[in-house]
Formats: sequence, structure tokens, C-alpha cells
Amino acid sequence: MRAIRRFTVRTSLPARLDRLDALAANLRWSWHEPTRELFREISLDGWQATGHDPVQLLGWVGTARLEQLAEDDDFVARVDALADDLGDYLSQARWYQSLEDVPESIAYFSPEFGITSALPQYSGGLGILAGDHLKAASDLGVPIVGVGLFYQAGYFKQAISREGWQQESYPVLDPDGLPLKILRGADGTHATVALALPGGRTLHARIWQATIGRVPLLLLDTNIHENSDELRTVTDRLYGGGGEQRLQQELLLGIGGVRALAVYSELTGAPAPAVYHSNEGHAGFLGIERISRLIAEGLGFDEALQVVRAGTVFTTHTPVPAGIDRFDVELVHSHLSGDLVPGVDVARVLELGREEDPAIFNMAQLGFSLAQRANGVSKLHGKVSRRMFASRWPGFDSEEVPITSVTNGVHAPTWTSPILKHLAERELGTLDTTRCDWGSDAVSDETLWSVRREMREALVQEARERTRVKHVRNEGAAPRWVDELLDPDVLTIGFARRVPTYKRLTLMLHDRDRLRSLLTHPERPVQLVIAGKSHPADEQGKALIQELVRFSQEPDVRGRIVFLENYDISMAKSLYPGCDVWLNNPLRPLEACGTSGMKAALNGSLNLSILDGWWEEYFDGKNGWAIPSAHEQMDAADRDAFEANALYELIEHQVAPRYYDRDERGLPTAWIASIRHTLAAMSPELSAERMLAEYVDRLYTPAAKAAAVAAADEARAARDFAVWTGRMRDAFGQVEVRHVEVDGVDVPPIVGDEVRVRAFVELGALSPADVTVEVVAGTITEEGDLRHTRRFALEPVGAEGTAQRFESAIEMPAAGTFGYTVRVVPKHPMLASDAELGLVAYAKG
Repeated sequence: MRAIRRFTVRTSLPARLDRLDALAANLRWSWHEPTRELFREISLDGWQATGHDPVQLLGWVGTARLEQLAEDDDFVARVDALADDLGDYLSQARWYQSLEDVPESIAYFSPEFGITSALPQYSGGLGILAGDHLKAASDLGVPIVGVGLFYQAGYFKQAISREGWQQESYPVLDPDGLPLKILRGADGTHATVALALPGGRTLHARIWQATIGRVPLLLLDTNIHENSDELRTVTDRLYGGGGEQRLQQELLLGIGGVRALAVYSELTGAPAPAVYHSNEGHAGFLGIERISRLIAEGLGFDEALQVVRAGTVFTTHTPVPAGIDRFDVELVHSHLSGDLVPGVDVARVLELGREEDPAIFNMAQLGFSLAQRANGVSKLHGKVSRRMFASRWPGFDSEEVPITSVTNGVHAPTWTSPILKHLAERELGTLDTTRCDWGSDAVSDETLWSVRREMREALVQEARERTRVKHVRNEGAAPRWVDELLDPDVLTIGFARRVPTYKRLTLMLHDRDRLRSLLTHPERPVQLVIAGKSHPADEQGKALIQELVRFSQEPDVRGRIVFLENYDISMAKSLYPGCDVWLNNPLRPLEACGTSGMKAALNGSLNLSILDGWWEEYFDGKNGWAIPSAHEQMDAADRDAFEANALYELIEHQVAPRYYDRDERGLPTAWIASIRHTLAAMSPELSAERMLAEYVDRLYTPAAKAAAVAAADEARAARDFAVWTGRMRDAFGQVEVRHVEVDGVDVPPIVGDEVRVRAFVELGALSPADVTVEVVAGTITEEGDLRHTRRFALEPVGAEGTAQRFESAIEMPAAGTFGYTVRVVPKHPMLASDAELGLVAYAKG
């Protein structure tokens, strides 16, 4: 029989150790090394047995051990010192508190959060990024409140069968045994939110709270008695359902999340968020709930929309249309047509999520419609996104599409090995590896290489143990060769990620004989450590895993290649540091960012990757290798062959020789120089602190200012802007650039000369104050397209007949052949971009 729930019985702490509760309850322990070391000291066996979960650990060790520790004055003093340190961390001003005119509170919505393996509410990169976002916010003092869902079974656990097939299991999670607490009302009852569903049903959700350092994370849970059996399972699994269940999850995340924030503010006195950030489109309905609330306060739909847009940030993560959540329009209509969002015109909502297929509701389109500011997650991904969504802004070149980019970062304290941290502390005086002088003579080549070997050896031992456990489960005993699996002195290449086809897990198997020769080379052998999960419904992805597992079991290579099952945060913390090289070979440009390589780089690993995602902007020739990419239009099989052969060539002729080229001390000095360069140059750039500072400066602060303007004086600015926007959409079709004159080009001008441009524009019902008329000039392609453009505004000088005349003198800044055009775009102080409304009129030649 199967348990429906679990519960945890906690050991009563001795009075002298009662502050352990505070250290265990705040998830800062997941990245604060001194606190982690304290819990390891309580019981190393217990720490490992409980999956590095101090809440479970305190229930595991028993009273006798805790009483023993309570008699240890040194241990008690460490507990008190760490509790004091946590108190200082939570109360003292940090980076954000030194800034002026920044938002008082920011809400961050995500369908998953990867904080620690002890809180399994994540599946992959999106959740890990969200977790790192909250951790960096805590370290920097950014007042973020996270909002997500609590999944009773989390994401699946992966086991690999004897045949190499992925098998999924869904553990029953006990929220009472997790580092969570119920948000409770003044009467002690758990706080809830409720959503009206079709058929007179109501979906209830209670609110759990996790504490991530200084940052609260609210998680909504539907497994409560107020719900019917069917509705209790709405949040049973992360990405486990489809159709109606998936829609209900996203309605709960967006609409329920906004309501949970209101409850949280009411109960705790926390300020209401000034900015709402949707991490991917899953939370897009948050804007609809906010519109409904503003309508209840007296605004019309268009006026409320402008207030909501001003204060919303949307981050898109997918570089392919297939990665976007889409729902049947009728299904969305049925859920919104009742009492779910009072006062909201459902037809208007459906229009916000429209795409080319009128039967489909698109969550990315909804995200862009409800956010005035949007971004991709690397420079290349921003470029890809501007092209992918360009149809929303017709008439504008893709580079003008208002989607910027903030390249992802990773939380260095979480992902840097304790071994490397202690080296930095011992030799360079700090645990912060992102601010060390890694070129310093204080760290000798011998010491740095010894630390790298120690991290590699730790990975080898873990790989052997995990493989041994798998064989015992599948076969009853582990074969003897497992004891010699991998070698801590062999060049180790890692590859771990989700297993959609575009990430090409099995590209390395393209030429198996060539791969065998690399793995078994008598002088320069290579070993591969691989991990990854395929979505339970992705049979093709599971087949790729099986193909790789079967190859790894062949007797001539099984000591040099291993697939580790159940890739998660716990495994990643030894996998990234233990690899000398991190491999990434997606189909370019389908990797939005690819942060696993960042985590490896923080530990001194070199990257070997297709120039995609973050690597395209950070590869500098000293921190790894770029795998040449075939043309995107090449036949898929030919492209795989080209890029696989390029991979083999790099490993054989560049990577392995550099690794095995040793001096008289037995040290690979060129390799060590690359390690130093990677740690020194990459660690600050790849940190989540850099990422979050960019969000604050470029997105959160402008959004908060725009939202304050929009909402001030009973939303007067938003009301005026809504009227103006409607007028522009109605009248802009009448705008026409009738005629353009240029003085000063009859004789070719020289650098520094001025030319005067004069444009005559029919504005119809609009006035000169409504528009910007500008010259757009740049180099010109053979096809007549402008490139590398600059824009020069023309000033209104009066009417001539029915047209308005605009003109300015423009200085020629450089020599060469240039083209130009004249265009008209809307102008308003509340626009975040000239392209925002998708309205533009060009001169016709």
C-alpha cells in the first residue's frame, strides 16, 4: 500500500542548542558554508542520509547526540556565533540599501524554485535560475518576495533500469518536514486564497512560506481539505499535467499569487510590490488579476492595463515557439468567464494572448502584452527573441523590437565547491571566490592543481558510489569493476542537463569508434561523466538516454564513461567542480543561456561549447574552446556530423594535449594558466549578483518609477495615456510622409559638414506633439537595407498647407556611403520604447 502523506517527528532541542532551529529554518544554510559545516559536524552520516537537510537531520540524530553536543561549550559557542551572524545578515544594510529612489518591494513569480535539494520544487534551469535570483537578492538586500506553487510530489526522481530506460517515481513530500512554515492569520488558522472555477467550483490554496535569507518565498498548495479530491491534485506535480490542469496551475500561480501577496502584506505589514516580475510566461495571469483589482477601484480596462504594464517585467526563456505554453482559447474563455476576475472583459484578455492561430491562447504573447519591459537571458537570446516575436511590432527592424537582454548569472556561494572556497579563505583571505586575485603568487600552481585534483577525486568517488547503488538495486550486487570506475588523474569532461533533442545528448556518439579512441587513448585518455533527465512524456528523450547508457556499459569503455541517474542540485554540487571541462553542444541558437557551464567555470573548469547562449558573449580564447557551428540551414544529419567531428578534433588535438602537457614538476602549466584566467575574469561576470544588479538598474527601477507615475493622483497619468493610446491607434493610419528634401548634398559633403533635412508630414487628427519625426541613416546593403543606423530627430517648424514641416541640420560624423529614410513614430513620456505600440510610418521614396 502507498502512503498518502508523510510526517516528521522532530527531536526536542536542549535549551543550549535552541538557536539551531533558527539556523535550520532559514535556507541561508544552503549556501553559507560555516553553517553547513556546523550541521555536518552534528552527524556526517545523518547529513548524508537526510540529503543535506538540517530540518530532517535534527530529527534523525536523536536526543543522546544533541545532549552530548549541548555539553560541548565550543559547539554551543559556534551555534550562538552563527545565529548572531545570521541576525546581523538579516538586519544590516547591504548594497541595495545604499541606492536611492529604488522600489520598496518587488514580486518575483516563477513556476519553480531551485533553492536546495531539501526543497525539491524544481525541474531544471528555469527553477535553478529562480533560486539563484532569490539568493542573490538576499545577499544584495534587494527586497524581493518570491511567489510559486508547492508541488506535493515535486519533480520526478529518476532511476535507470538494467536496460538503460529512464523510470520515474514521485515521492510523497511532507511539507511539515520541509523548511517551510504555514502563513497563518491572527486567529491561528492557515491563510488561504480562493479562485472561482467553471461549474460553480472553487479552488482553495493555503500559503506556505520558505525563508531564503532575507527573502520570503510564498508557495501555494491545493492539497487541503477545502478542495474536492480532483482539485486537491492541481498542484500535485511540477509539469506533470496538461490541458486543464496546467491552465489551472498557471491561473493559481498568477491570479492566486497576487492574492497571496495581498494576504501576506495584510498579515505581516510588508509593503505591496511596486514591480511584478514574471519569470517566463507561466505566471502571465498575474496581470489580469491586477487589472481586475484596479477596475474594482474605478479604472476602466485600458486605464488599468496601462498601470499594470508600467510596473511589470517579463523574462522570456525560450528560443523556440514550441517552448511556449499554449492553451485552447475556449478552455481559457471558460475559466475567465465566471467570477474568477470580476469586471474584466474576457474578450480583451483573449486578445492580449492572441497569436496567428485564433484558436490558441499564447502565454508568451500575454506576457508581452502585460509588461512594458521584457528581456531575454543572454545577448544572443535577446537577438533571437527580437526576431521570434518581431510580428508584434510590425514595421520595425528586429534590433528595434523592445526586448532587451540580461544575461543570466549563477549564485557563486551555492555553486562554488567548499574546497575552492577554503583555498580562497586560506591563501587569499576571503570565502568570496568572485573577488579574489587568482593571479596572485599566494596561490601556487602546485596548490591550485592539488585542489583541482581533490575536487575531481571527490566526483570520482561519488560516481562510483552512485553507480554501485544503481547496480545493487537493479541486480542485487555491484560488479567489481565499479571500484575502478573513472580515474582522478584522467581528463574529465562533464555533460549534464535536461534531455530535449536540441541539447543533443548523444552527439558525442556520432562516431563511436572515434569516441572509443579518445576514451581509451594510451597516453591522453579522456573520461566522461554524464547526467540528465528527460520529461516523463518525452519518449524520444528517454531513448537518447538509453542509447548513451548502453554504450557506457560496453566493456571496453565502461571505466571511462558513466551516466549518473537522478541529476539534481545535490549531484550538481560535486559534478561541476569535479570536471576539468564542461561540454555543451546544443543546436545553435536554441540554448537561451545554459548556466551549467557558468557553474563549472566558477570552479575553474574550462568550457568546450557551441557558441550559443552565454558562451557566445564570454568565450575569449583563454577560458576554453568554441566548437565550430555548421550553418543553421544545413541538413540536420550533416550538421550533426560536422559539429561532432569538430568536437572530436578539438578534444584530440587541443584539449587533451594541453591537459597532459606537463613540466618537470608534473604540472600542466598552460592549463593552470587557463584555470586562473577563468576564475579571475569569469567569476564576477557570471555571478547572480551581477545579473540582479542589472535587473535593478535597467528594469526594476525604471518599472517602479513608471508605475508610480501611472498610479499617482488616482491614476490620472494612466487614464490620460490610455486615451492617448486609443487615439493613436485610431488615427495613426492617416499619418503619411508626403515629401522629403535634403539641402547640402548636391556637392558631396565632407566629414563635419551639415546637411539640412526637411520632411512634410500629414498627421491627420494628430498633432506634432504626438509624434517624433526622424531621419534614420546608416550603411546600406546591396539589397537596400539600412544597417548600423543612427537616428536624428527633426523639429516641427510649422504647417504648410495640410502638412506639418519638420526639419533639422545634421552633421556628417564619418566618411563613406550612407542611406537614409524618414519615419514617424508615436511620442509620449510614458512610452518605454518608440516601438511599443507597433506604429510607424515611413517615407515612400
